[in-house]
Amino acid sequence: MKKKKIFFSVILSTLFIFFILFKGLYNQNYYIPKNTTKNLISFKAEDFFTKEKLTSDQFFLNNKYIIINIWASWCIPCLKEHKYLMSLRKNNNFKLIGLNYKDKENNAKQFIKKNGNPYELILSDRNGTISIELGAFGVPETFVIHEKKIIKKYIGPLDQQNIFEILRITKK
Repeated sequence: MKKKKIFFSVILSTLFIFFILFKGLYNQNYYIPKNTTKNLISFKAEDFFTKEKLTSDQFFLNNKYIIINIWASWCIPCLKEHKYLMSLRKNNNFKLIGLNYKDKENNAKQFIKKNGNPYELILSDRNGTISIELGAFGVPETFVIHEKKIIKKYIGPLDQQNIFEILRITKK
């Protein structure tokens, strides 16, 4: 009798754990804030190619939209979205800035050389602090900024629908 109780306890425990894990497969496992509009923090960064020290205030000298895309050469989704970023580079309604996140310099340069450079400017974020201060959760992420306010944030790789939305937002 004692063996039957232990057996049923093990079976019930296993079913309970299986049910919890199975249910977790269909739950969203990340949080996207509903209100992403916020003032942009001022930050200092290094130009990826020239190593010149820059401040974010230098990007906002006119009323132009700024799009900051956080990327890395080791990021598979970044490669997936790269073709969409390349299609954005022809647009003059905004300035596209790449923020290279925790990457090895040679790997990042090879990534740009192989896939093309969609950015007007690439900044280095070797330790990830700029990305964190912007409010990024990981890579890739893209921020649409106007008048020093983040007006739209995309978590994950951009797709064609996101590109259409960015073009609609930045249309003057």
